[in-house]
Amino acid sequence: MREKQIALKINGKVYQVKVKANTLLLNLLRELGFTGPKYGCGVGECGACSVLLDGKLTLSCLTLAISCHQKEVITAEGLSEGEQLHPLAQSFIEHGAIQCGFCTPGMLVAAKSLLDQNPNPTEEEIRQYLRGNLCRCTGYTPIVEAILEQTQK
Repeated sequence: MREKQIALKINGKVYQVKVKANTLLLNLLRELGFTGPKYGCGVGECGACSVLLDGKLTLSCLTLAISCHQKEVITAEGLSEGEQLHPLAQSFIEHGAIQCGFCTPGMLVAAKSLLDQNPNPTEEEIRQYLRGNLCRCTGYTPIVEAILEQTQK
């Protein structure tokens, strides 16, 4: 299968990479060393692979890398600045919203997307927005509380 050269910005850094037409964005990110997006279900139902693509919440397991040419991707790693955690990540820690941690990067990216669109969501709006991100450990309450705390700052 032929490869095509694409350029995309990931967490602020430009990458020039060759990809096959069927390479998923998730697989490309993992190959480049980004461990935030996870392979969960592979069919767009769990949210573990969530990233921001040009500012829009996107499931990287359903997105072809080739379609990301000249676009910007932000993973959970890109939310922090060096050693300084993003306020959402710090809030997740403080509220015990992280247990096994598998869903956490996708939840953080989804929460960031929500707060970018709606800086002061209600609890119901948060729960509705996160409906595409599955968590098997926390029961969602600590996650919602962590996000709600960020609306009060």
